Amino acid sequence: MEQAMIQRNRSVIPKPVKARAAALTITHPNAAGIDIGSAAHFVAVPPDRDDEPVREFPSFTVDLNAIADWLKACKVDTVAMESTGVYWIPLFELLESRGFTVLLVNARHVKNVSGRKSDVLDCQWLQQLMTYGLLSGAFRPTEQVCVLRSLWRQRAMLLRSQGRDVQHMQKALTQMNVQLANVIADVVGETGQKILRAIVAGERDGQVLGAMKNVRVKASVEEIAKSLQGSNWRAEHLFALKQALDAFDFIGTQLAECDTQIEQQMQTLQVHDGEPAKGKKRGRARNAPKFDLRTQLFKMCGVDLTRIDGIDVTTALAVISETGADMSRFPSDKHFASWMGLCPGTKITGGKVMSGKTKRCANRAAQALRLAAAALRTSQSALGAYFRRMCARMDKPKAVAAAAHKLARLIYTMLTKGEEYTDQGQAYYEERYRERVLRQLSQRASKLGMQLVAMPQTA
Repeated sequence: MEQAMIQRNRSVIPKPVKARAAALTITHPNAAGIDIGSAAHFVAVPPDRDDEPVREFPSFTVDLNAIADWLKACKVDTVAMESTGVYWIPLFELLESRGFTVLLVNARHVKNVSGRKSDVLDCQWLQQLMTYGLLSGAFRPTEQVCVLRSLWRQRAMLLRSQGRDVQHMQKALTQMNVQLANVIADVVGETGQKILRAIVAGERDGQVLGAMKNVRVKASVEEIAKSLQGSNWRAEHLFALKQALDAFDFIGTQLAECDTQIEQQMQTLQVHDGEPAKGKKRGRARNAPKFDLRTQLFKMCGVDLTRIDGIDVTTALAVISETGADMSRFPSDKHFASWMGLCPGTKITGGKVMSGKTKRCANRAAQALRLAAAALRTSQSALGAYFRRMCARMDKPKAVAAAAHKLARLIYTMLTKGEEYTDQGQAYYEERYRERVLRQLSQRASKLGMQLVAMPQTA
């Protein structure tokens, strides 16, 4: 009996597959590794190139040039470095300008080795891994796209600072019990700005302030005047309101200068002629640059990305400024979605899927696409129907990630094939989904020896 059980269990265990032994081969014999630091960099070259193969260099510009000269003397052509804050950028740009092939590697790929947590050992470990071709460089767009990316990130930082100034205005008004935000939608709109600046100038009459409202404001003059009856016009709160307005105006001036720089940089990246075809009429995106951004994007990409539902000009520029219009670095749309951190995870152990969540990734392009996907909730389009169906199947964050994944694949297809996106509509998507469900039900019924019969539709 026991012998039979042992034989039965032995037959259940699958035979191991013989793996083809692949020996490590040297792919980059002239590779160097650099451990980046804020005050000093540790550089390691192959041991046979110098009597002192590991050296420490300060982070001054003179020492960065000394690193490049030493690498040239050691006949190094490929350099691997870890991404540490922003300290790697000056050395990366200098080595790239000197003709080296520089790879910025992910620190997560090399840190899980015990006993290698010192600067000297880190740079040697990087050099050894790079020699055998076990490291891959991170994606970095071209130099012109990097300029556009820096300008767009600077603009986003200015908008965040301006948002804090708006909060300071609202705080000062609340402390004076001025309930202006309860009767108008935006205190930094046309009506709100006129009223706030008049208050700072000394006007206290509610009827005079209420008469400054725009005709599109639904609140009446009496309601605005009632909200402006402050319980106390204290000097310190008025001073805080004045300084918040001054800071808001100053950042507005900086935003205008930043928009000018962005427009000039986008003109240098234009490779296509013509203008985008007229599509659905959309309002101007909030906080969008004042110039014709849609036309500039079309001349950069050759396609109109704003034809995709949920993607406006600011979202399209947020993606293009991070990736550029050239998708040749990504072999497929799956690689593109994986770089954004939008594809499902594949954590499988023992044939069981342990987790399928997306990896943690602070990708600005992915963040923009997630916001665009969340805006599809009320869209009467095929993408809107897809997003609502995902929300019915799973929780909201997963549905947003799935819709953002689809948007990323559409952008990749448009940029690689040069084809315009055409929305088939919500009805077309629902009909296709119904056909798929019926086909799957028919297949299941046939396996059970049954047949689906459509019920007659009543009038």
